[in-house]
Amino acid sequence: MAVSARDVARVAGVSVSTVSRALARPHEVAPATRVKVLEAARGLGYTPNLAARSLITGRTGNIGLVVPDLENPFFASVTKGVQSRARTAGYAVFIADSDEDPTQEAELVRNLAKQVDGMVLCSPRATDAVLAELARECVLVLVNRESGDIPTVTIDNHEGTRQAVAHLLALGHRRIAYAGGPTTSWSNRQRAAAVEAQGALHGDLEVVNLGSFQPYVSGGIAAGDLVLASGATAVIAYNDLLAFGLLERFRQRGVRVPDDVSVVGTDNIPVSALTSPGLTSVGIPLVNTGRAGVDMLLHLVRDPSTPPTHHHDLTVQLVVRASTGPHGGDVALRQLA
Repeated sequence: MAVSARDVARVAGVSVSTVSRALARPHEVAPATRVKVLEAARGLGYTPNLAARSLITGRTGNIGLVVPDLENPFFASVTKGVQSRARTAGYAVFIADSDEDPTQEAELVRNLAKQVDGMVLCSPRATDAVLAELARECVLVLVNRESGDIPTVTIDNHEGTRQAVAHLLALGHRRIAYAGGPTTSWSNRQRAAAVEAQGALHGDLEVVNLGSFQPYVSGGIAAGDLVLASGATAVIAYNDLLAFGLLERFRQRGVRVPDDVSVVGTDNIPVSALTSPGLTSVGIPLVNTGRAGVDMLLHLVRDPSTPPTHHHDLTVQLVVRASTGPHGGDVALRQLA
């Protein structure tokens, strides 16, 4: 015989309505009572009827997540955090990949909005005007992007870049290149601006912006020759995938890392520790970023009258590995010789 909410109520010593609230609107139930209900439900193997709950609460029990590229480990890790937090809160997650296409992004949000209580957009590529329009159509939270007054969870790109530049300066590098990501990427604009700001702050530092590249290994391979032609002795990459491409291109050209050129990535995805040499990278709390996005979204879904404060306090930390070392001379001259 199927277990019902009445059975859970009997075991937990509460009313059936309290069981419903504890499972559908846990913020309305005292913590001790909520724990009793959840323990009783788990012990009995109770699974709530989502269709019935939707009729009662007017909610679907689902949230949506749109990312630019699920093959990128950055977004895979954020997705893991979103799913983990949503599952704990009793929500299912519908996930969509926009393939780095801003027009697909808006279409995906509009299609998913009909089936979910709210949407998380991770690193959206759409313009501020499009995002403002989408925010009027559904409950929306941004991750790794600021846009108007839309609630957002951000990463401190400026601090991460400052740490990377400070590390390279301490190693004696005075000509540093930046290999950027997509022009539509907000975090790329933030990181490029932060590198330029560090150049302005340190009078003996010259910054070379190499432009934008695809955020894949192939983009880093394309950027590698430009790094060498620029005469930079160190390069900061938009993300780790770009940095992997740089390492590969330097290997192909016989350039030693870090003896000739130091390389710094961004994101600190797990593979960064496995490259040869290991990649120095700005560590971002990717899973926690996804969790914070869900927390903010569910706050809005459950209590829209009190919008959450924007989060700008997800800290970053440079992880130093073997791809960075002391300045070893003018690699560009050796390459042209």
